[in-house]
Amino acid sequence: MNRIHSYYSEDRRIAKEINLKELYRVIKKRYWIVLVITVLATIAGWYYSNLNKAEPLYESSTNIIIGADSEYRKTLQVIIKDTIVLETVISNLGLDKSSKSLASQINVESIDSSQVVKISVTDTNPERAAEIANMAAKVFKDEIPNILGFEEVQILSEARVNPTPINDSNPNKIIIAAFVFGIIVGIGLIFLIDSLDDSIKSERDIEMVLGIQVLGSISKINNKNVRKRKGQKTELAFRGETIGFK
Repeated sequence: MNRIHSYYSEDRRIAKEINLKELYRVIKKRYWIVLVITVLATIAGWYYSNLNKAEPLYESSTNIIIGADSEYRKTLQVIIKDTIVLETVISNLGLDKSSKSLASQINVESIDSSQVVKISVTDTNPERAAEIANMAAKVFKDEIPNILGFEEVQILSEARVNPTPINDSNPNKIIIAAFVFGIIVGIGLIFLIDSLDDSIKSERDIEMVLGIQVLGSISKINNKNVRKRKGQKTELAFRGETIGFK
């Protein structure tokens, strides 16, 4: 039983060795395909990452307290993004944009259903984002008594400059992904070309085509082999003369 198992293990080892050599031979023969496709894919990934590089966006927020019940507080939150408040903010800060455009940059929400309301502003400039948030809170606090006669508004915390963009993306990820994709596609293309090649490449192919066993093979003669054999003959002759002198 052990003998059978050893034979089976030996056959598997030999088959695995042959397969690995065959895979190495196939890749080595057309390795330039992998290099070309990998380089092109990496360049394409670099170009795409630079072409679609998003402009960094920064977010800053301020918290205010609105002393009202949840339903009335919702009405007051809507007024924060109303034209009455935003046009004053634009005028005070000298912004070159419409109130509708500014409203799209502002998000107003209650924190955990409490009376604390968070005013968040997103902008391409971190300092300007903080200025807009603080100005919106200040204008709302000053104008709401004139609009609804409501005075229960307090600024809890002012917005601070956040230097870290909220849409920070790593372009290296795209380049690395393109590099790996190029290697995979290149290797796949090599094996596809090899599978379509019907030429005889090894003794095993001859045995499969002709159905006979190959007894021996003649190595290909090239300049490298000739020089190697001449070097071996010279070395043997030199050693023979040395032994003769002894």
